[in-house]
Amino acid sequence: MLAGTVFLSAFLLFQIQPLISRLLLPSFGGAPAVWTTCMLFFQTLLFGGYLYSHLLVSRLSRPWQAGLHTGLLLLACLLLQITPPAASTAVAVGSPVLQILRLLLTTVGLPYFVLSTTGPLLLSWFAELCPGRSPHRLYALSNAGSLLALLSYPFVIEPLLALSGQTRSWQVVFVLFAVCCAGVLLGGLKVVTVRASSSTQGANPAVAAASRVAAAAIPWSLRSAWFGLSCLATVLLLAETAQICQDVAVVPFLWIGPLALYLLSFILCFESDRWYLRRWWCLVSAALLLALCYIQAFGTQSPLLLQLAVWFGSLAAVFMLCHGELARLRPGSDQLTLFYLTTAAGGACGGIAVGVLAPLLLPQYWEHDVGILAAALLALGVWFDERGWLQNRRPPLPAAAAAMLLIVSILTVAAASVSGWMESIAVRRTFYGVLEVERDEVEDAVVLRHGRITHGLQFRRLPSVPTTYYGYETGAARAIAVLRERAESGGGRLKAGLVGLGTGTLAAYGRRGDQFVFYEIDPGVVQLAREQFRFLSDSAADIRIIEGDARLQLEAQSPQQYQLLVLDAFSGDAVPTHLLTQEAVRLCRRHLAPGGILAIHISNLHLNLRRVTEGVAAAEGLATVSLLKPPGADPETGQPLQSSPGSIWTLMAEQPETLRHELFRSAEAPLPQSLRVLWTDDYSNLLQLIRW
Repeated sequence: MLAGTVFLSAFLLFQIQPLISRLLLPSFGGAPAVWTTCMLFFQTLLFGGYLYSHLLVSRLSRPWQAGLHTGLLLLACLLLQITPPAASTAVAVGSPVLQILRLLLTTVGLPYFVLSTTGPLLLSWFAELCPGRSPHRLYALSNAGSLLALLSYPFVIEPLLALSGQTRSWQVVFVLFAVCCAGVLLGGLKVVTVRASSSTQGANPAVAAASRVAAAAIPWSLRSAWFGLSCLATVLLLAETAQICQDVAVVPFLWIGPLALYLLSFILCFESDRWYLRRWWCLVSAALLLALCYIQAFGTQSPLLLQLAVWFGSLAAVFMLCHGELARLRPGSDQLTLFYLTTAAGGACGGIAVGVLAPLLLPQYWEHDVGILAAALLALGVWFDERGWLQNRRPPLPAAAAAMLLIVSILTVAAASVSGWMESIAVRRTFYGVLEVERDEVEDAVVLRHGRITHGLQFRRLPSVPTTYYGYETGAARAIAVLRERAESGGGRLKAGLVGLGTGTLAAYGRRGDQFVFYEIDPGVVQLAREQFRFLSDSAADIRIIEGDARLQLEAQSPQQYQLLVLDAFSGDAVPTHLLTQEAVRLCRRHLAPGGILAIHISNLHLNLRRVTEGVAAAEGLATVSLLKPPGADPETGQPLQSSPGSIWTLMAEQPETLRHELFRSAEAPLPQSLRVLWTDDYSNLLQLIRW
C-alpha cells in the first residue's frame, strides 16, 4: 500500500501542473510566461513540502508525524476546490505574475503542498519499516508515476476529457490518495510502536542525535554540488520551454515534453547506476549543445520535427548529466530528506531566477544562453574529470580544441543576441515576451518583432501605408473595402474593433469620422506602437486603445455594433486559444452590427488554424471564407519582402450575401467536415493542429 500511495501522490502532483496551467492560460493572454510562472510556483512549493517533511522527520516522533500529517490531509480534502473563480481571473494591467501566484496559492496550493510532502515523508517511514532495503527504488517508482501523469495528459486526458471533467476526476482521485496515505501512516504507526516496545533501541534518543551528527558531517561543498546541479537543470527546463513555446505554440505537449525528459532522467539515474555512463553522456551533451547553437543561428526555418529533436535532445542529455551526477553524489538513506530538501531548494532558486529575476534584469531571453554555457562547462568539466585530466595531466590537443569549439560556438550565439539587442532601436521585455524594434535597411523601414515573428513594419520615408499581414491584398483589407463600400453607399462611417494592436497598422485604413477601437493586453506593445511607429498618429480615424485582455473587456461591454471585428492577438507565434472557441465567437457576434464581418488572422508557421475557425463557423451557423495571400518578393532579386509576407485570414458573417462580393471570389476551398474541429472554453487541443 505504501508503494501505491507514493505512486498515486506523484501521479496527482504532476497531473495538476498542466491542468491548472490550462485553466489559467486563457485568462492571461495565452502567454508562454503563464507556464513559467506556474513552474516557479510548483518548484517553490515543492521546496516548502520537502522542508516540512525534513522538519517533521528530524524533529518529531512517529506518532506526532502521523497525527499532524493526517490532520493536514483531512484539511486539504475539506477545502478542495481547484477551479479558479471567474471573478479572480480579471487581468490587472502590467505583469500578472503576482496575480497568477495568488490564484495558484488559493486553489491548488494546499493539495499540491500535501502531495509534495508525501515522497520524502513516506520514504523515511519506509526506511524504518523495511530496514536493509534501499528506498531509491521507491523514489524511482515515484518518478515513474510523475512521468505517467505527464505523458498521459496531452495524449489521453486532454483529448478525451473536457476541463470540467478533468478537475472533477482529479479531485476524486485526490480524496482516494488522502485515505490511502492516512491508512499507511496509521498502519505504520502500529508497527513502529510494537517494535519500539520490544526494543530498547527504539526508545533511545541517541538515534536522532546520531542522525543530526551525520547531517552536520556532510560537507558544504557536497551540498553546494547538489544545489547547483538541481538549479542548472531547472533553469534550462524553464528557459528552453519558454523559448520553444514562444516560437511554436503554448501547448501542453511542449510544456510536458521537457518536463517528462527531466523526470525520465531522474528515473534512469536513480533506478540503477548502469544508465549513467559519465564519459558517454558528456560527449552526447556537448554534441547536442553544438547542434542547438546551429539551430539557433541558422536553422530557424528548419522542419519543426528537426528543431524539436535538437531542442529536446539537448535537454535530455543535459538532464542525464545533471541527475547522473546527483545520483553519484547522493547520501545514505538516513540523510535522504536533507538531500531532497537541498535539491528542491536548487530547483526553487532556478525557478526564481528564470521566472522573476531574469525578466527584471535581462532585456532578452539571455537566461537561456547562460544556462547553455553553464551546461557546456559542466559537460567539459565532468569529461575532463572522468579522463583524469584535471588531476594528473593536461588534456591532449584534440580534446582541448573540441572543448574550445563548443565554448566559442555558444559564446558566438550569445554575442549575436547581445549585438542584435545593441543594434535595436528599442526593446521591451514584458510578461508576454520580448519586443524589439529594428531597422530594415533593405526596405528602409522599422520592424516590430516578437521573438522570431514580425508583428508590423512601417516605411520610414513613405506615408503610413498598410504593410505585412494587413496589406491591400490581404483578407483584412478586402473585408474593410467591402464594408467601406457599403458604409459609403449608406452615408455612414466605419466602426471597427481590433483585437491585438501590434504597430497599429490597421489604423492606416481609417478615414475621418471612422472609429477604430484597439484592444491590447501587453503594455509594451502599446508603448512601442505610440513611440516608434506613426500608424496611430497619422490616422484620420478616431483611435481608442483599451488595455487588458480583449475577451474580458468585450464581456464587460454592452454591444458595440462593430461593422468589422478583427481578431489578431498572437504572442510571437503562440496562439490565444481562448479567442478561437465557440463561446468567444459567440461573444464577438454579440458585438457585430447587422451585416458585420468577423475577421480572424490565422497565419502560423506550425499550426493549421483553419481547422478551428471553419469548425467554429459551422457550429455557429456562420458563412465563412478563408483568404490566402502569398508572400511578396523583390522583382529584381526575387528575395522575400518583410513588408509583404504571406497571410491567411478567415472571415465570418451572419448573412451569407455579405461574403459573396467580388473581392472574396479567390477564397480557398472549404475544408471537408472531417478535418474541422470545434474548440470550446471547456475543450481545446492544439496538438491535433500541428503541421509535423
